[in-house]
Parts: sequence; structure tokens; C-alpha cells
Amino acid sequence: MTQDQWKQVIDVNLTGVFNCTKAVALYMVEKGYGKIINTSSIVGIYGNFGQTNYVATKSGIIGMTKVWARELGRKGITVNAVAPGFIATEMIQTVPEKIIESLKEKTPLGRLGNPEDIANAYLFLASDDSSFVNGAVLSVDGGLVL
Repeated sequence: MTQDQWKQVIDVNLTGVFNCTKAVALYMVEKGYGKIINTSSIVGIYGNFGQTNYVATKSGIIGMTKVWARELGRKGITVNAVAPGFIATEMIQTVPEKIIESLKEKTPLGRLGNPEDIANAYLFLASDDSSFVNGAVLSVDGGLVL
């Protein structure tokens, strides 16, 4: 991995989240309410071969989520993260079928996730039903990381 490859992923996935959160938190603090929902990944929890830069950012998102949950919670703002597993999207179409089948076999639910599975996690965390959820990392991975 080159320095440029490292920096590009860090800049987008970590610095970008920091900058966006910093900007929106000001308005949420003024209002005394808000919900920040970050995007991590299950590889941010358990790692993945050949993805040091990506894993570092997704692990960093988890750390930032927990810090901000502590810092902003008393100001009426919850901060949580969703950690998607392997989801049937265009992004995995280049993954060999043999690997996809292996992932399905390792997943207790026996399938890849659907985009709706991830959307529903975000909808829950954005809703009033999650008003006492703060600092959580919701793995939406069919049980792959058990």
C-alpha cells in the first residue's frame, strides 16, 4: 500500500466523518437534540486481510462514535454507528462466487444481507424508538461476527 492509498482512505472515511460531525454538532447542540449515525463496518470490528487503511478508518469510526456519545449525550444528542456485514450490492459483484458462498456458509442466517436490512438499522437509530441507545455499534451482519 502506498502512502497516497493510505491517505486517500483516511481522508475520506475518517477525516470526512470528523469534519461533517463537527459541523452538524454545532446546530444540534443549539437545539438540544440530535441523532448522529455513523457508518462503520464489521471489518472495523474484526479486521480483514489486505485492508489496513479501510479497517483503520472503520475502527476509528467506532472509537469516535463512543467518544462523541459521551461528549454529546448530555446535550441531547445520541451518537451511534451501523456496522454492515456483507451486503448483496454492486460492490461485491467482483468477488468470486466461491468466496461469496463461503461467506454465506459462515453466516448463521445463511445469506448475504440486503440493502433494506441496513436501511432498517438506520431507520431504527434515527427514530424515537432508539431514544435511549447511545454509543452503540449495531452489527447488521446476519451473525457473521459472533
